Amino acid sequence: MRHSNGNLILGAATIAFAILVIFIWIPLDTQTGLIEKVRRQVTIGDALAPTIAASFLAIGGLMLVLFERNADDQPKVSPQDVLFGLALIASIIISILVMRYAGPATVGLWNLLSGSEAEYRLLRDTAPWKYIGFLLGGTVMITMLVSLVEGRLRVKTLMIAFISVSVMAAIYDLPFDDLLLPPNGDV
Repeated sequence: MRHSNGNLILGAATIAFAILVIFIWIPLDTQTGLIEKVRRQVTIGDALAPTIAASFLAIGGLMLVLFERNADDQPKVSPQDVLFGLALIASIIISILVMRYAGPATVGLWNLLSGSEAEYRLLRDTAPWKYIGFLLGGTVMITMLVSLVEGRLRVKTLMIAFISVSVMAAIYDLPFDDLLLPPNGDV
C-alpha cells in the first residue's frame, strides 16, 4: 500500500522555515534582543514576539514529523479540505485588516461626528484608542476561526473571544509602559 508523505514534508518544511526565521531573519531584522535591560528597566525586545511565534511553528512542525512518520493511512486532500484551508486564510486576512484599520477608521468617524481633527498616530498609545484595533481584530479572528471549525456562529463564541483578547491585551499592555499593542507600532 502506497501512502503520501505530505505531512512529513509539511512538518520538515515548517521546521526549516522556523529555524530560518529564528536564526537568520529575526537577528537581521531586529535591532534589539529578546529582552532588553536599559538603566535598570527591563523591556520586551523587538525579537521576542517573532521568536515565540517561530518557536510555535517549530513545535507544530516537529509534532507533524514525530506523529505522522509512521502513519500508514495518510488521506488525500479533498475539495472540502481545500475550501476549509481557503476559508481559514480568508478569516486570518480579514481579521488582520480589521486589526490594522479599525483604530484609524474609528478616529476618522470620531472626527466626523465631533468636528475635531485628531490623528490616530498621536492617539495610538492612549486609551481607549490603543485597544480598538487589537480588541476588534483579535475578537474577529478568534470568532471566525472557532465558528469555521464548529460550522456555526454563536454569541457565546463571540463573548469568549472578546474576553480572551481583553485578557491578552491586559497581560501585554499593562506591565509595560513603552509597549504598543499590534498594529499600533506600524500605524
